[in-house]
Amino acid sequence: MRVFKFGGASVKDAAGIKNVASIIQQYGEKNLVVVVSATGKTTNALEVVIKDYFDNKDAKAAFDVVKQNHHQICVDLFGTDAHAVFDKLQNIYAEVDWQLEEDRKESYNYVYDQIVSQGELISSVILSAYLNEVGASNSWLDVRDVMKTDDTYREAVVDWTKTQSLMDSIVKPMATDSIVVTQGFIGCTPENCTTTLGREGSDYTAAIFANMLDAENQTIWKDVPGVMNGDPRVFEDAVFIDEISFNEAVEMTFYGATVIHPKTIKPLQNKNIPLLVKSFINPEGKGTKVGGNDNNLPPIRIVKNNQALITLHTKDFSFVEDEVVAEIFTAFSAANLKLNMMQQGAISFEAVVDNIPEKITKVKAALENKFNFVIEEHLTILTIRHYTNLDYIEKFKAGKKTILEQRRPSTYQGLLQ
Repeated sequence: MRVFKFGGASVKDAAGIKNVASIIQQYGEKNLVVVVSATGKTTNALEVVIKDYFDNKDAKAAFDVVKQNHHQICVDLFGTDAHAVFDKLQNIYAEVDWQLEEDRKESYNYVYDQIVSQGELISSVILSAYLNEVGASNSWLDVRDVMKTDDTYREAVVDWTKTQSLMDSIVKPMATDSIVVTQGFIGCTPENCTTTLGREGSDYTAAIFANMLDAENQTIWKDVPGVMNGDPRVFEDAVFIDEISFNEAVEMTFYGATVIHPKTIKPLQNKNIPLLVKSFINPEGKGTKVGGNDNNLPPIRIVKNNQALITLHTKDFSFVEDEVVAEIFTAFSAANLKLNMMQQGAISFEAVVDNIPEKITKVKAALENKFNFVIEEHLTILTIRHYTNLDYIEKFKAGKKTILEQRRPSTYQGLLQ
């Protein structure tokens, strides 16, 4: 059993879908689960639909743009607009249209999940239909039938017991006889409401499938040759890494490397299932094996932009002791806002977080009775693992102002402006 995950860049247009189909065809017609993301920038386009819906603008017109984009992809793939795939897509579009016709608006997060999730459903229907068109027999699976979660919309928590039972009874028999094409990113509550697992959650979905199906491996198909020691768009001298351990992969994702979703590693490591990161542009390339060794790793550089420094000062000059720190942590946790860096003083606490205004507002509301707030935006975290000397670090700080700095023997972090 193998699990493949294809991201939006790989299926952004008809040419991309044809390429994905050719990759899938090389691996036979059974014991393969294919998890696919929404095409191209569809998730962003659906977020515009949601914004227009809540702003009482013409959300249906915004959704018509999404429909037209996929209509063109299908015409390019099938050469006609009379193919059966169009009827299947109309059934998916109807779910969004019904939501947009609701006069009473539910919570933003609930509506978000009901609408944005349709992007994965659309792309998977198109890919499944095209695979059948070129002779790659497959079964389309609505992942909501097996991926059961709680009702934390936009950050749903998977019910592993229920999901495992459904994987055993539904997915394993399907995958034994054919390719299974399904969606990443989305799940379903016990009340049959659609949920999502967080942005970039398709990698995580694939890892859950791999874990529960006891897969031989999981492959993430990217537009890069594999894991590199830095984003090649930022670091011109970035080099390819043959293999890394699960531990190193977790550290990289924790510090902000985006080639692998942070939650992806644990389900694979728990069963020692290798993760392969390969290129859909050059599918014959070796790729990177995650779950291997860390022999002779080069310095790994990670840049995390759009950071905010929140400085909390106690209003009554009281010390920031254990009880106060616990209260601060509780506020950040309740807002689902991860601390990327932090530093504690006698009467102050500094936290560096992703600059997500609505989450920062929740933290401020919870703590403003006891603390004065100062927020500094437009900052960047530079993380360097396995640096060889301090001169190496200084090279990448050149021309930047250092706001906050933390250094351990294996890892440097600097908050830069």
